[in-house]
Amino acid sequence: MSPVSRPFKVLGIQQIAIGGPDKHKLQTLWIDMLGLELTGTYKSDRENVDEDICAMGVGPFKVEVDLMQPLDPDKKPAVHNTPLNHVGLWIDNLPVAVAWLSQQGVRFAPGGIRKGAAGFDICFIHPKGSDELPIGGEGVLIELVQAPEEVVKAFSALAAQYA
Repeated sequence: MSPVSRPFKVLGIQQIAIGGPDKHKLQTLWIDMLGLELTGTYKSDRENVDEDICAMGVGPFKVEVDLMQPLDPDKKPAVHNTPLNHVGLWIDNLPVAVAWLSQQGVRFAPGGIRKGAAGFDICFIHPKGSDELPIGGEGVLIELVQAPEEVVKAFSALAAQYA
């Protein structure tokens, strides 16, 4: 397959989100055993989530690890099923990326671009394609996250060192 000219860049991993029926068990591993720092919490009835936002790394290379449990295990979205709920990718220009990907047949989850739990603009690539929009995450929910300017600059500087 030849390289495609796309008007945006995926800079790196912004987050991984891990779901379970009881986030306290997730805290034992990720915070108590592995030493990640708890940096915030987020609850949303609409998204059916009670979430701890943790971090590893520093500065623009910090990666979030979100530990999630459902507010109601019988409602959707079921953030605890599957356990690796989603992967978040830093994007240098989210509106351009969404427009271009949509034109290519990528299916997005409902909700469009909006503010996410950590305060960044986000949207989600649907885990499954459809007849109309055949490209999806093949079972994985993928969050696209607008990178703040300092993250864009840091990744650009790092890439320039290896060019």
